[in-house]
Amino acid sequence: MAMTIEQFAAQCHDALRTHPDTAGREKVVELVRAALKDPAFVAAAIPEGTPERKVIYEDPELGFAILAHAYQGAKNSKPHDHGPSWAIYGQAEGETIMTDWECVERPAEGKPGKARRKHDYVLKPGDAYLYEPGVLHSPRRDAATRLLRIEGLNMDKVKRQPYEAVS
Repeated sequence: MAMTIEQFAAQCHDALRTHPDTAGREKVVELVRAALKDPAFVAAAIPEGTPERKVIYEDPELGFAILAHAYQGAKNSKPHDHGPSWAIYGQAEGETIMTDWECVERPAEGKPGKARRKHDYVLKPGDAYLYEPGVLHSPRRDAATRLLRIEGLNMDKVKRQPYEAVS
C-alpha cells in the first residue's frame, strides 16, 4: 500500500521537530527520496492536472509546507533564495537543470541583489536536494516535469527580494 501524503507529512514533522536544524532537513531529504520511489505516492501527490504550484500540506505547528509542482513545458527561473526559509526540491518526473549561484551583493534599498553563476547540475527522478536559507539557486526545465518540494515555511506568505545575474 502506498504511503499517504498525511503519513509523509507526519514523518517530515517528526524529523523536523526532533532536529530543527540541518540534521532534520537532511532527514527530510531522505524521506523525499524514499517517497519519490513510490509511484503510487507520486501519482497521489502530483496527479495529472496539478498546477505549477500547489500547497498540498502546511504543518500547523512547525509551519513547513509540502508542495506539488507540474510544469507542462520549458520554464526558467532567475537566481533566488527562499528568504528566511530553506527548501528541498524533489524531482519526480523529467529533469531540472539547477544552477547554484554565488551571492555578489544582497538586495538593498529597492535594488536587486547580484549573483554570479557557480555551476550547473541535473536533478533526475528520485533526486532531492536541500537549499539552506540564503543559498541562491535557479531551476531550468526544458520539458515537462513534476516535483515535490518542501519549504521551511509557506513562501506564499513571504516577500522575496529579486536577484540579477552578473558576469
